[in-house]
Amino acid sequence: MPRRTATMLASTLMLIALLCAGVLIKVPYAEMSPGPTVNTLGTHDGEPVLDIGKGPQQYKTSGHLNMTTVRVTGADYRMNLIEAAWGWMRHDSLVVPHGTLYPDDKSAKEVDQENAEEFSASQESAKVAALRELDVPFRSYTIVGSVEKGSPAQGKLHAGDVVTAVDGKKVEKDPTRVGDLVTKREPGEKVTFTVIPAAKAAKAKEARKKFSPADQRDVTVTTRKAPEDGRAIVGIQPVAGHTFPFKIDIKLADVGGPSAGLMFALGIVDKLTKADLTGGKFVAGTGTIDDKGKVGEIGGIQMKTVAARAQGAEFFLTPKGNCPTAAKDKPDGLTLVKTATMDDAMDALQKIRTGHTDTLPTCKAD
Repeated sequence: MPRRTATMLASTLMLIALLCAGVLIKVPYAEMSPGPTVNTLGTHDGEPVLDIGKGPQQYKTSGHLNMTTVRVTGADYRMNLIEAAWGWMRHDSLVVPHGTLYPDDKSAKEVDQENAEEFSASQESAKVAALRELDVPFRSYTIVGSVEKGSPAQGKLHAGDVVTAVDGKKVEKDPTRVGDLVTKREPGEKVTFTVIPAAKAAKAKEARKKFSPADQRDVTVTTRKAPEDGRAIVGIQPVAGHTFPFKIDIKLADVGGPSAGLMFALGIVDKLTKADLTGGKFVAGTGTIDDKGKVGEIGGIQMKTVAARAQGAEFFLTPKGNCPTAAKDKPDGLTLVKTATMDDAMDALQKIRTGHTDTLPTCKAD
């Protein structure tokens, strides 16, 4: 066999071997890529994303207020070496350690549950931020957000229970007061919670009625010592609950996490405001939001800007903390608007719809 032919054959066989190895060798990484974007003012799977019930005056909207998502590889999927290398080279994907998305101490089911809970909480905060922006009154109170598995409270208190008092002292609408009152006890002492059970509370909330004092009951829980600092705890996470004066349903399946909060809040405001917030422009964005309207940073910002621009977005409301990263690889034609609060977002939309975009606070790379 001629030397040249032998060399080509050997090179071909080596290449095939390397390709096979690349396919067969699994690496502990996961991939993030641009996911779907959904207009909060529109419909999804044939239903309105924001379904606001009878009562408030609703107005016609135009343009887009798109929430954005990130698509990730599944918990059980293991990338091969070639997939990881290709992902590292692409500008529209991000390869990260598998444990970043799926911690070793949590099952895939637990991760999915956390994402679902965060999504639900973000919807609640979006409604609160929107109604505060609109000066619409609503009722607030304290509920049990979650109960730690194996804690003293397990089986006695339940997620959704409304907490009205601790050891006879009213809690009202301040969730932090629950912890303050519990920690006044010594570990091992009993603490009494006055609660309205979750089922009765949910029924009253659905009917938009005040809670009945007759539904209250006392639950006694023995405290235990917190391992980190020795204070008394019972193993619950108290959070704020709310009853709104009309129905606000957010219908969006197969989405998790808290990052759509800002865009949901803006969508609600737009539907209940005579002024057209976007002026027909295509605005997308992301960011968590709390009850006071503060916008928080999120993960996968570069994937979201790519997805938004691909759908036609001209402006992207960007959490202030994400600005430096987002600006490093900004898609052409997309203006990144620095946003720290609900008020910032409303001011930005006012400038966008009136054409004063030269005064927008834009993101800058470090």
